[in-house]
Amino acid sequence: INAEYGGTCIDFHRRSDYLFLVGSEEGKIYKCSKHYSSQYLDTYDAHHMAVYAVRWNTFHPRVFASCSADWTVKIWDHHYSEPMFTFDLGNSVGDVVWSPYSATVFGAVTDDGQVHIFDLSQEKYEPVCQQSVVQKKKTKVNHLSFNQHYPMIAVGDDRGNALTLKLSPNLRKCLKDKAYSREGEIAKMEKLLELVRQPTDETNGNEEEEELPAVTIEP
Repeated sequence: INAEYGGTCIDFHRRSDYLFLVGSEEGKIYKCSKHYSSQYLDTYDAHHMAVYAVRWNTFHPRVFASCSADWTVKIWDHHYSEPMFTFDLGNSVGDVVWSPYSATVFGAVTDDGQVHIFDLSQEKYEPVCQQSVVQKKKTKVNHLSFNQHYPMIAVGDDRGNALTLKLSPNLRKCLKDKAYSREGEIAKMEKLLELVRQPTDETNGNEEEEELPAVTIEP
């Protein structure tokens, strides 16, 4: 890592425990291995400002997410140097976290007090839910965590407060789905990655998409 800039965040791979990612103040992400203490495996020119969080996907072994002070969240396949998805949230992004029950669901928090929930299997360009949880310009939301067993998230701010929120039925249905499986979640994310890598015009036809009910999070 560049000696002029410090590391800001780290995350170890879920399955290959020797592999880890490090975000830096300069905006780069470094892919590293415990087997090589004097060098890193790869570098991603990820962001224009400090990286605040890097997170390996809970299910898919190649996918990770990053967020930054440059207002963006990016989704990566670590075999590629360019992001698969980029989302501009309009404010500095303090944290991004993958859901523990769905490969395509993640959440992010921004300095303007907003919580953003995405489900890439439903909407690839916008959050399915966006809600303010603190007063603007007074408190910054900087951490987010999904409950591992219940349809809830916890949000932390820079004043030491923690707030719990309940996910709406659309985002908690995976917890009750008997067909749920790790292999199925990996396949769901892989299908999305294939669509991004090989875009076609087939989806521009006259097929009508199924209208999904609105999604909210409840305090």
